[in-house]
Amino acid sequence: MRDQGFMRLYLIPSPIGNLGDITYRAVEILNKVDVVLCEDTRTSSVLMRHYNIQKPLTPYHQHNEHKVLPHLIEQLAAGKTFALITDAGTPGISDPGFLLVRECVRNNIPVECLPGATAFVPALVQSGIPSNRFVFEGFLPLKKGRQTMLKTLAEEERTIILYESPHRLVKTLHEMATWFGAERQAAVCRELTKMFEETNKNTLTELAAHYEKHPPKGEIVIVVEGKDSSSRSHKDEEEIN
Repeated sequence: MRDQGFMRLYLIPSPIGNLGDITYRAVEILNKVDVVLCEDTRTSSVLMRHYNIQKPLTPYHQHNEHKVLPHLIEQLAAGKTFALITDAGTPGISDPGFLLVRECVRNNIPVECLPGATAFVPALVQSGIPSNRFVFEGFLPLKKGRQTMLKTLAEEERTIILYESPHRLVKTLHEMATWFGAERQAAVCRELTKMFEETNKNTLTELAAHYEKHPPKGEIVIVVEGKDSSSRSHKDEEEIN
C-alpha cells in the first residue's frame, strides 16, 4: 500500500471555452495524479492533448457516479491520487462532484479544490447588475417545483444567477417576466470566453422578444436583478433624468 499521505482527490476547474483559461498549478497537478476522472472523455481529451498531459481518463458523470463511487473510494483509500474535471467549469457547480466529495469527507480522504474557471462569476461581474449580494440557483427545475421556485425567486432581493440551455431560454425569460415583472432588468451572457461571446442586458420582456427573433446557441448564464435592486435602479434612473 502506498503512503496514505499521497491519497487525495483534486477538483480541477477546466476552461469554460478558451483553453488558455487554466492555471499553471492545475496543469501541474493533472500531470502528477494517477487517474483523471472526467465527465466526457472525448471533451477532456481535447484539453489533455492541448497541454500534452498523458494520464488515464476514467468516465465519471451523472449516469454512473453512484455505481462507480465505492470503487473510487476504495482506490483513494489505498493511496491513489485522483483529479476530477468536468466538461467546463468547476466540478460540483451544476456538474458531477458532490457525491464523490461527500464520500471522501466521510472516509477522511483529503479533498482539495483549486480556484479557477466557472461561468457564473464572469457573467455576474460583467452584467452591470449589482454583484455585492447574489444567489446562484443553477438550473431551474424542468417540471416539478418549477413554478414554486419562480414564485420564491420573484421575492428574492439579491441578484439571481441561473444557467439555462438555448432551447429553453425564451420560455424561461417569459416565465420570469410573468413572475418577476416585465420590466425587471436582466442580462443574458452567452458563450463566455469563446469567439462569439455576448452579453445582452435589457428587461426580461425585451430579452425574450430578442431571442425569439434570434434563437441562441451555446452555453447561457442569466443574471437577474433582485426585487429591491430593481426598484432602486429605476429610482436612480428617475433621479438622474
